[in-house]
Amino acid sequence: MNVYKVLGLMSGTSLDGLDIAYCHIWIEDGKWSFSIKETAEVDYSNEMREYLKNAIHLSEEEHEQLHKDYGIWLGQQSKLFMDELGEEVDFIASHGHTSHHRPEDGVTFQLGDGQLLANTSGKQVVCDFRTKDVSLKGQGAPLVPIGDKLLFHEYDFCLNLGGISNISFEKDGERIAYDIGLANMPLNYITHKMGLAYDEDGKLARSGKLNRSLLQKLNSLPYYSLPYPKSTGYEWFTSEIVPLIEASEISNADLLHTFIHHNCEQIAFAALKHKNNGKSTNKLLATGGGTLNQFFMDTLQIKLGANIEVVVPNKTLIAYKEALVFALMGVLRLEGKTNVLKSVTGATSDSCSGEVFFPKES
Repeated sequence: MNVYKVLGLMSGTSLDGLDIAYCHIWIEDGKWSFSIKETAEVDYSNEMREYLKNAIHLSEEEHEQLHKDYGIWLGQQSKLFMDELGEEVDFIASHGHTSHHRPEDGVTFQLGDGQLLANTSGKQVVCDFRTKDVSLKGQGAPLVPIGDKLLFHEYDFCLNLGGISNISFEKDGERIAYDIGLANMPLNYITHKMGLAYDEDGKLARSGKLNRSLLQKLNSLPYYSLPYPKSTGYEWFTSEIVPLIEASEISNADLLHTFIHHNCEQIAFAALKHKNNGKSTNKLLATGGGTLNQFFMDTLQIKLGANIEVVVPNKTLIAYKEALVFALMGVLRLEGKTNVLKSVTGATSDSCSGEVFFPKES
């Protein structure tokens, strides 16, 4: 049995930091299996966080420099992790950090130069998983549904609550997935203005009151009425959501409370529309940082009702599922197998995506 020993790297839109997951991945009885052996979260310095956050506004020359700097930094963090791990690592699969994502213009860019990451870490690297799909007229996102399909097929829905919310499920024999809309991005934006990293357990949000005027404005955003496949990101948040937050005169607690209700209404709308009516109860696997917000989870279960059960797994899988899936995508890339699904992204074909780099002597 061939066991791949892979370091999965993930940096999400919420800019919390770099997730590193050391995973074993193998095929058993014709199905992919996994074990997450060790993990680490590397916090971004304030300087790095601002650098990444403002990448979209950099000149071409500055952006290229950040691409290189971040690739070296990823390599340094990977090497530190591997030195402490003391285990064999076959290769690194890196998502990078998305600086630009405008698939309608044929543009997507993940920071983190793969060659410099390979050189600095001393390991083979697979990265840049989105570009090929965008060149095939796809959205280049979401990518995690290949992992949902191959690793978590026992669930009717897989929901990820990172900076944004995305969902995946099987429909008529195909995996369907898309970005629903908001999750942690507005919550973090509000708490950061208060000098807090996040709203622990959603206590502040729970203490607030629902503002129906803001809720209506949020639910009326044009993005929600677009058909899937669709994806969104930081640009949408800054152009459509931030102005609503800044123009609001309600308390921060009420803002947090209202955003969670809005998030959960949109998620419930998506799930209930596609539930498996052949089952008395559907199971929804919820992962990502938003699942650690208990008020978010309680509100979501209420909005979903009795027919869809929210399943929150252990904290390792909550935090590192995306890093695990990019490790799997790296394995699939090296095996020459499909790792991006056209049914999810809207591309003209499935693809085996990712660029491969080997360490070079400087």
